[in-house]
Amino acid sequence: MQIELYINEKKVQAEIRPNMMLLEFLRSRGIRSVKQGCDTGSCGLCTVWVDEKPVLSCGMPAARVQGRHVTTLEGVQEEAEEFSRFLAQEGADQCGYCSPGLIMNVLALKRELPHPTAEQVKEYLAGNLCRCTGYQSQYRALEKYFELEGGN
Repeated sequence: MQIELYINEKKVQAEIRPNMMLLEFLRSRGIRSVKQGCDTGSCGLCTVWVDEKPVLSCGMPAARVQGRHVTTLEGVQEEAEEFSRFLAQEGADQCGYCSPGLIMNVLALKRELPHPTAEQVKEYLAGNLCRCTGYQSQYRALEKYFELEGGN
């Protein structure tokens, strides 16, 4: 099956299997920021944007991105690096395995709700699992991050 889409604003044409998931397709193209965690849509590690909205690539058939725009961490590298530095300065980073999915969701949240409440942050990020922390350092950093942007 042939598909045509944009990955990080670059037009791509590719042959896929009808049952191929977007996660597998992206990783087969060398995009390693999209992590494979649970394969059940429960951990958030595989988060990408499809037409600017976060989706779990492990649960989306690659055929569904026909003609659409897919953005991975590589496509928002400058923003991602800036936010990663902020997390590190706040002591909110750990091993980094969950970071790509977390960063994609935080940047999507920032675009959708530039001034979220603490409750909105928790709701938006509910599907991101971190194996290292109890999330408190991340939430404190996120509250500060959005305050710096004029939030809360």
